[in-house]
Amino acid sequence: MSNFPFLSVLTVAPLVGALVVAFLPRHRPELAKQVAFAWSLLMLVLSVVMWVSFNAGGDRFQFRESYSWIPNWGVSFTFAADGIALVMLMLIAVLVPLVILASWHDAESSKRSVPVYFALLLVLECTMIGVFAAADVFLFYVFFEVMLVPMYFLIGSYGGHQRQYAAVKFFLYSLVGGLFMLAAVIGLWVVGGKTFDWQALSQVDISTGTERWLFLGFFLAFAIKAPFFPFHTWLPDAGGAAPAGAAALLVGVLDKVGTFGILRYCLPLFPEASKWFAPWALALGVIGIVYAALLAVGQNDLKRLVSYTSIAHFGFIGVGIFAFTTQAGTGAVLYMLNHGLATGLLFLVVGMLISRRGSSLISDFGGAGKLVPVLAGVLFFAGLASLALPGTAPFISEFLVLMGTFTVNKPVAVIATLGIILAAAYVLWMVQRTTQGTLNPALTEVDGMRRDLNLREKVVVAPLIALIVLLGFFPKPVTDVINPAVQATMDDIGRTDPAPSVGGTVQEAAK
Repeated sequence: MSNFPFLSVLTVAPLVGALVVAFLPRHRPELAKQVAFAWSLLMLVLSVVMWVSFNAGGDRFQFRESYSWIPNWGVSFTFAADGIALVMLMLIAVLVPLVILASWHDAESSKRSVPVYFALLLVLECTMIGVFAAADVFLFYVFFEVMLVPMYFLIGSYGGHQRQYAAVKFFLYSLVGGLFMLAAVIGLWVVGGKTFDWQALSQVDISTGTERWLFLGFFLAFAIKAPFFPFHTWLPDAGGAAPAGAAALLVGVLDKVGTFGILRYCLPLFPEASKWFAPWALALGVIGIVYAALLAVGQNDLKRLVSYTSIAHFGFIGVGIFAFTTQAGTGAVLYMLNHGLATGLLFLVVGMLISRRGSSLISDFGGAGKLVPVLAGVLFFAGLASLALPGTAPFISEFLVLMGTFTVNKPVAVIATLGIILAAAYVLWMVQRTTQGTLNPALTEVDGMRRDLNLREKVVVAPLIALIVLLGFFPKPVTDVINPAVQATMDDIGRTDPAPSVGGTVQEAAK
């Protein structure tokens, strides 16, 4: 199966499915849901086959395909996947069917077209797969920008309070970042011999000044997309206004394009500039961890709170990337996966709670666990996973990031550890205020609060819980895929892991 065009099929097939779903009769919404769900399951099966076909000990980039597009500009439809991209593609394949299932009634509540809603989810899947599979810089940029369109309409047309404001803010922030990248892409094409092929560009020798400017253009786009502090302000608005399913994909997958882009483009293509900017990037990561955690503690809106927790988590990922050790780098990539699972679960469960109460305000809850004990238990588990409790998948990621960072930069690792304490504060505070304590009498008057998780919702949360627990105790199948790609990235920038010497410190040995 290694010769099968996995990446092109995975990219195009959701778009075909979206067209099919979009043209289904509006008076048959159940059919649109069923077709969209079945199509996403097909993508999941194909992704699993691709995962099994991937040789972790083989070439760095596998499943390579290339089709001429604009030969005069050196542009082609080139796809390839290393271990980092493969993990993200599997995350997409797992989350999209669960999001479709969790969003079964979201479009109906907005009183807009149901087929269009689920078609937009499939279009979003197409663009997300394309951005991680692209091995041509121009193709990556196209998917990077087009990805904004379905999410803009999901937020602006199907979202909640202030959805149009949030959608426009999301679009403008991302568009501005894309303009910086476009300038850098053109500059890279000029100095790179008029080609956009990633492998060819990775061999180009660029002058120091030019490399720094090009790095900055890409980094600003990725920092906004991630988002890193201080480019984060769009996420709480977008996450708070988006439907729960769309928000799960926004925070679980779309934001990872930023950190993936840094690993795939900034570090290998601009190695010296990456090292020169690393102290600033580490500072932004640490500030984001503490600052976003403090803001999360003060939130009264459930979805905005979860959005702020994601900003703090992205600070950990940024620290792991720019620590330039294989342990921290592997932890950062693993964090991208585990954060998508844990925060995706948290957003979906919060959405279930909000749909029952008709409000996202924490102050409108209180003691809800007495009415919906299973839902409250899943919320508690998702919160514990989000704060990286040992035994859950995010703990392994966070531990690797901090351990790998500590060997080269103790102050950054120590300050970042404060985020763990703050995470416990905002997660436990959220759980205590919503599901624990004295029952809010107003909840007994809401019909939805008398319904615990139904079968469909249990099917949504069960796979995510299972994966979070499984990867919390046995992450080896994933780390075996990630490690070679991370090691190759460290080789690209000329960094090796420090090793303690006899009678010397780790830092002295590194020198």
